[in-house]
Amino acid sequence: MTSSPFRFAAVLAASILVCGASACAQTPEAGTGPLAEAPAGSFRGVTEDGIDIYRGIPFAKPPVGDLRWRAPQPLDPIEGEFDATGFGPACMQPTRTGASIYADTLPAGISEDCLNLNVWAPEDAENAPVFVWIHGGSLMRGANSQIMYDGSQYAERGIVYVSINYRLGVLGYMAHPQLSHESPDGVSGNYGLLDQIAALEWVRDNIAAFGGNPDNVTIAGESAGALSVNYLMVSPRAEGLFHRAIAQSAYTLSTPRLREPVFGLPPAEGVGLYIANQLGISRFANLRAMDATELVEAVSQTGYIPWGTVDGVIIPDQPVNIFDRGEQAAVPLIAGFNEGEIRSLRILLAPIPDDADTYEAAIRTGYGDLAEETLARYPSNTIEESMLATTRDAMYGWTSERLVRQQAATGQPGYLYYFDHSYPAADALGLHAFHASELPFMFGNIGRLSEYWPAPPDTPSEHALADTMIGYWSSFARDGVPSAEGAPVWEAYGEDQHFIEFDGEAVAGTDLMPGMFELHEAVMCRRRAANVGWHWNVGIASPPMPRDVEDCR
Repeated sequence: MTSSPFRFAAVLAASILVCGASACAQTPEAGTGPLAEAPAGSFRGVTEDGIDIYRGIPFAKPPVGDLRWRAPQPLDPIEGEFDATGFGPACMQPTRTGASIYADTLPAGISEDCLNLNVWAPEDAENAPVFVWIHGGSLMRGANSQIMYDGSQYAERGIVYVSINYRLGVLGYMAHPQLSHESPDGVSGNYGLLDQIAALEWVRDNIAAFGGNPDNVTIAGESAGALSVNYLMVSPRAEGLFHRAIAQSAYTLSTPRLREPVFGLPPAEGVGLYIANQLGISRFANLRAMDATELVEAVSQTGYIPWGTVDGVIIPDQPVNIFDRGEQAAVPLIAGFNEGEIRSLRILLAPIPDDADTYEAAIRTGYGDLAEETLARYPSNTIEESMLATTRDAMYGWTSERLVRQQAATGQPGYLYYFDHSYPAADALGLHAFHASELPFMFGNIGRLSEYWPAPPDTPSEHALADTMIGYWSSFARDGVPSAEGAPVWEAYGEDQHFIEFDGEAVAGTDLMPGMFELHEAVMCRRRAANVGWHWNVGIASPPMPRDVEDCR
């Protein structure tokens, strides 16, 4: 099994992208829909069930031609009345191959001209909290128009909800020496992250015209969207643009540097040179001039996987280091993960050993003096379940608990959750509480899913769980404290290690998975000190564990 973390994004790249009848409105007659007059222009939307919806609003110039692989450029105010009744295109992404529960059709096509956002607002909203959603898809796929991301349920609760697009894949994250030379900052890559920052700047400058409060903005995302939340929390360029954060199934893994190899990863600029060489292009101008569709499809065959880059400017240092120093955004935070994260991501697992002896031998070889502790937590009498749990915990569980623990260093509360809810359609596929399965509930859109998604039953109990999760999320966006009617008090993590478990209903608990965090923190600490990467190279795929590392147990 390869140890490169670039492999991870390929697994999560599929995304549900659909604009069904329940999410898309017909263009109204001229002048009949709501009109938002903002500094960026006048935007005509639609009203559906008492909610004003504006779709496909551009927030930056199209990153095409000479603007390809450059930081997003601000738009001049739009002249006339912009028709904001239909979704804008998704950003460029490779053609999907193979079956996946995460797959579906694209809603409005794909284009390089994709830097647009959508707004759902209560009618007559004024100074309302703002919730900005960053979609997942491994930084390779996705769109703000995914039907499950419909923000109506948040608008019904008095929240102005925004969903954004950002450049993906090679167009969003490739670094290259020529691009660094062109940049005023002397860096390259991270264009998708800069797009997210530009969208937040647009929200700051314009959201009041839609009834939102620019001084009360929550950023939220799942999977690659949660990774993006982490990047935004450590980026100086995003400082002051948001006031709360939600990271669902985030993964804080070792991250490549711009010009130097680190943790077994090649320098990001070197990856850009590799891409050009694989495409047989010697002059960078020819790469920039290449047809976008041909470029994206060709690069998808090279093995390139997008990632953020530690460039010293946009991402100043390894995110774990910044959190260790307490230099991340000082904002309240919700973070959590799902019991079955890896059940739908089994490609992250090494081949399952045939017997317990083989499994135990691999653990002892990889973990050394931590082997017995590892085997006690992930025993050989349930090898497959132990392997699923090891990778889940190393990536998502450890990250979630680390995030909420370290917010205390900034004097801000962190709230931990664990999603362990499932239902017959998911269980029939062996996907109990799979990666992203919380999304239909936290959006309240359990009836708005693609045909490939294992659908929850349309029952009062499922809707009750959705109401609880929306209640927690929307109240957190409102005042930084998650609460829901008829549900337990969700206390900050703190010394007692509080958390909320979602399993049919919300249940309050303390000390989730005792010892789990400490084990994986020790693994990360040793590997970081020894310049060894930390990601899903765990369990039987673990390289020999560094020993006698100062300040690591």
